[in-house]
Amino acid sequence: MNKKELIVAAAAASGLSQKDVEKALKALNEVVVAEVAKKGKVQLIGFGTFEARERAARTGKNPQTGAAIKIAAATVPAFKAGKAFKEAVNAKPAKKAKAKKAKK
Repeated sequence: MNKKELIVAAAAASGLSQKDVEKALKALNEVVVAEVAKKGKVQLIGFGTFEARERAARTGKNPQTGAAIKIAAATVPAFKAGKAFKEAVNAKPAKKAKAKKAKK
């Protein structure tokens, strides 16, 4: 699903106009990015948490030459899915009752 499809689906589910959903999505994106950039956390109960994580410096390998290279430490954005989100993704579909075959 791309951004446009998300906007259409959210508009249909919420009853809001696509323009309003697009504004809300843009505002949400800006707020999350700004907060994580400040090394803060955005926690949406049931959905997940956006946060900044520190990645330590490490030694890597140049795939072309095989030479060792130093990779600098960095701060990277991360998302951890919430319990309800994980359960929804891992939910098993209900089993359909099998029709018993009549014995002759």
